[in-house]
Amino acid sequence: MAAAKKIPMRMCIGCGEMKSKKELIRILKTAEGEFVVDTTGRKNGRGAYLCASRECFEKSMKNHGLERSFKMKISSQVYENLKASMEEKI
Repeated sequence: MAAAKKIPMRMCIGCGEMKSKKELIRILKTAEGEFVVDTTGRKNGRGAYLCASRECFEKSMKNHGLERSFKMKISSQVYENLKASMEEKI
């Protein structure tokens, strides 16, 4: 009998819980330095993961989860854009 396929786990930058990659929304920093919501989870670039909930997004803003993940200061405009694209996904 073959071993069960391993499920890729990622940590939410809002609540800090480990969840399967499919349950989370990926936030991506492109080579141009732009931040986008990666719906496919396959685009090139550095990614951070968030639960698909408003609470986790709010927590990540409060605890600077994105800034820690990308090791840089993130403007409020980026948060506004991400919030708008997350609203569509939730």
